[in-house]
Amino acid sequence: MSINSKYNLRVFKTTDELNIAAAEFVIAEAKEAIAARGRFIISLSGGQTPNGLYSLLAKSPWREQIEWIKTFIFWGDERYARFDDDRNNAHHAKSILFDNIGIPSSNIHFIDVNLQPDEAAKDYEKDIKAFFGNEALRFDLVLLGLGENGHTASLFPGTNVIDEKGEGVRDLYVGEEKMYRITMTAPLINQARHILFLVTGINKSEVLKNILSEPYQPQKYPAQLINPNNGELHWFVDEGAAALMTI
Repeated sequence: MSINSKYNLRVFKTTDELNIAAAEFVIAEAKEAIAARGRFIISLSGGQTPNGLYSLLAKSPWREQIEWIKTFIFWGDERYARFDDDRNNAHHAKSILFDNIGIPSSNIHFIDVNLQPDEAAKDYEKDIKAFFGNEALRFDLVLLGLGENGHTASLFPGTNVIDEKGEGVRDLYVGEEKMYRITMTAPLINQARHILFLVTGINKSEVLKNILSEPYQPQKYPAQLINPNNGELHWFVDEGAAALMTI
């Protein structure tokens, strides 16, 4: 099996150009989803890479182009850290994005890190299923990042969640970080209409090349698990990240 025979790769000269393109992509998907189904359902990514995108969406002229009252926000994963901890994904998104766009608080679906990790995972899966009701668990857009070790969301190499077949949310302990994480499973992510990876920096060049060109080895490169069932996969990368690729 080969990794993602169909994906869209765009390489940008600078991170700023990538962020602008990503903002325009999110806006376009929001408008399309709201026009077609009356709401836009997006799953955000943590880490440092998407902060530039969130910063753009929080200010003019991008902020006014999304109907935030019809936008519903989830997370692909979360570090098991208090909400006021810098390691908490939602903490950064709130200060950079949510506090500046006037989105109703009821539209933001946080992962409850006040619960024990296994209970937090079960609670978030229940929240997602309740939100979609009788519909398929299908996000309009899932944003993802890429770790130097090949992980995405909290799908880490060598962990049991790699083999998960259910569309849900799981907890796991990441030994290299000495902390628990809560993550959507790959089958849940792969239900999305659109999945967008944002990858920047020369330090990601080797793993990006391996994920897109090496044989399918999800235990080694968990990001290879991401291959939407009936949607589109997009990679937005800067020249640093693409340095080792033949394009």
